[in-house]
Amino acid sequence: MSTIAEFRFPATETMLATTFERVPDVRFELESSVSQNRPCLWVIGADPENIEASFDTDPAVERFEHLVAAGDRLLYDVTFAGTTPILSDEFLEASCSLLAVWGVDGWWQARVRVQDRDELWTIRDRLLEEDVSADLRRVSDVTSETTRDTRLTPEQQEALEAALEEGYFEIPRQISMEELAATLDISHQALSERLRRAYETLVNEELQPAGEPPTSNQ
Repeated sequence: MSTIAEFRFPATETMLATTFERVPDVRFELESSVSQNRPCLWVIGADPENIEASFDTDPAVERFEHLVAAGDRLLYDVTFAGTTPILSDEFLEASCSLLAVWGVDGWWQARVRVQDRDELWTIRDRLLEEDVSADLRRVSDVTSETTRDTRLTPEQQEALEAALEEGYFEIPRQISMEELAATLDISHQALSERLRRAYETLVNEELQPAGEPPTSNQ
């Protein structure tokens, strides 16, 4: 059995706190494959001039290089000044797999997979010993995730998970429906319909009177 968890870290104790202050509406996403001190970093919601001026004044950034632009998404190769806690040995040991890292509103969140919950508590304790505020936001066992009873279709669940991860439900919204649809490689209309049916299913399950079967939305 393995466990998936999400940690939240303040930027002031991890990385790019100065950049968050100068460009407060920006969103960062680390590439899924990262090195400890030189990850590729997607920047969403900022123009190159502002973000590069912020990088220039941020003590956490040693060097950076603009690699590519894709719409409002900018990809940078960033060298940090020292290893950040999110990419440290205390966090990323052999038994911990980093699944995703993103930052918004002065906070970083990291989704990881570990062998079991005991290993998760060990990682959290090590971070706290390093005076890093590691807020454990969500924990779920892979076995329970994959076998739980859900009336969402796989497509609906995929759409909801992507919307949550990309900040579609945040205030202010971090991604438009058109952009979210593009990440799923479906049309805006198809995504809208998937989300509508998913909302209907979840509301039916939550509000259905006891003893009555939920309304089907097939």
